[in-house]
Parts: sequence; structure tokens; C-alpha cells
Amino acid sequence: MTLIQAIILGVFQGIAEFLPISSSGHLVILQHFFGIKEGNLFFTEMLHFGTLISIVIVYFNDIIKIIVEFFRMLLNGIKNKKFKITNGYQKLGLFIIVGSIPTAIIGLLFEDFFEKLYSSSLIPIGIAFLMTGTLLWIANNKSYENKNVKNMSFLDSIIIGIFQGIAIIPGISRSGSTIVAGLFRGLNRALATEFSFLLALPATFGAGLLGIIQVVKTGSEVAFTIPLLVGVILSAIVGVLAIKILINTLKKDKLHYFSYYLWIVGIITIISSFFYNV
Repeated sequence: MTLIQAIILGVFQGIAEFLPISSSGHLVILQHFFGIKEGNLFFTEMLHFGTLISIVIVYFNDIIKIIVEFFRMLLNGIKNKKFKITNGYQKLGLFIIVGSIPTAIIGLLFEDFFEKLYSSSLIPIGIAFLMTGTLLWIANNKSYENKNVKNMSFLDSIIIGIFQGIAIIPGISRSGSTIVAGLFRGLNRALATEFSFLLALPATFGAGLLGIIQVVKTGSEVAFTIPLLVGVILSAIVGVLAIKILINTLKKDKLHYFSYYLWIVGIITIISSFFYNV
């Protein structure tokens, strides 16, 4: 892994992981048409931890409050032998746990299936791009409720978690699908965006941890090099910028801009698959 490759992949990871354009789908395209690879497995997993840092940086205060209030709720529940949610941070903590359950189930049961399905052809990925673009368009142009944390339900978190699990499909954006699911469930735009990224924390950490365990088991190269450090730092910095861009885009009701991009990429991907026979 050269320094230039690490820079390219770090920037790419930071952008595509958070903007609703599907990092996995774009990676497959890069591999097919340009020969750009992720590098060794350890490098790949560490880049994901870089984007994990991005979420922590942007939502640091909320994350600390969620952790503190969640454990306060547990301690009070144990002390009083009755668990009671007293504020929005405690509720968010519970919703993150509940929403992570369907994500984990889908990821563990179907990851190998979807990887095999999409490794043989680019057509399904192109279709997934078109689907993601369409969902973003619908979400941006339809009027919804304006639910806050107080009005959010456990069913909301479960459905959003299911959408996050479905995003293991290359071409389906994780951030896009979870934000769309939140908007469909009537969450206000700020809450839909924040919960999307907070829900990504356990999923990204868990997937990264399992990935590193797999790296160790398979005997793949594990090396902390300068390119690795640069790639992780860049993925974190660019990730912060990407999150802020997405938040600003949602505030301005411009989510459909990503729809145009995904439709173009989806069509090009499908057409190109016939010419390149990949």
C-alpha cells in the first residue's frame, strides 16, 4: 500500500461512507473499471474505524450525554427495582440498542449471500443505485410528520435498524437508507440524520471488530504503517466534512441532488456492464 493509494482510499472512504451514495457500490465500480483496490483487509477495517471517529467528533456531546444518562437510568432502575425513562438521551440510548438488533441479525445471516450475488455482475449494483436515488427523491419531496425524540417509538428504531441492515447490499447507501427510513416514519430531519449516524456507531464498531478478528484468523498482514495512519486520519477528517455537508443539504431540502448523481451512476453502471461484460 503506497502513500498515494492510502490518500485516495482515505478520502474516498470519508466521502462515500456518509454521503448517501453507497461506499460499497462505488468501491466495486472502482475495482472493476479502474483497478483500484481497498488494499489488505487490515487497512480496510482501519479505514472504517476512521469514519467511526468522524461520527464521534461531530456528535461528541450527545454521545457522552447518551452514555451517562443511559447508565444513570440503569443504576436508578437497579436501585429502585423499576426502570423508567426520564429524558430524551436515555430514550435515544435504548433506541440505538434496539435498532442495532435487526441490523446485526441481517448482517450476520445475509452478508455472504449478498457478497456472492453482487460479485458476479454490476447490473444489480446499478439497479441498487437507481433504487437509492429514487428513495432519496421521494423522501425529499414528500411531506412528513415532525416527530422529535419524545414522540419516537421503538417501532421507529426497529424499522430504521432493518433499513441499515439492508444497506449491506452494494449500491444501497447506509446513511441514505436510514435517513429515508427515519423520514418515512415521521421523524424531523435533524433527528432522522442524527439517529442515522448514532445508529452507525455500534454497527461500524461491531463490523470492524469482527473484520479484524477475521484478519487475524486468516493470517492476513497486520502492519501499522505511515500510509495506514494517513489513510485513517484522512478518512476521519473528510468524514466530518461529509457529515456536515449532508446535514446542511437536508436542512436546505436538497437531498434530491444526490438522486441525480445516483441515477446517472446507476444508468452508466448498467450500460457499461454489457460492454465490459463484467
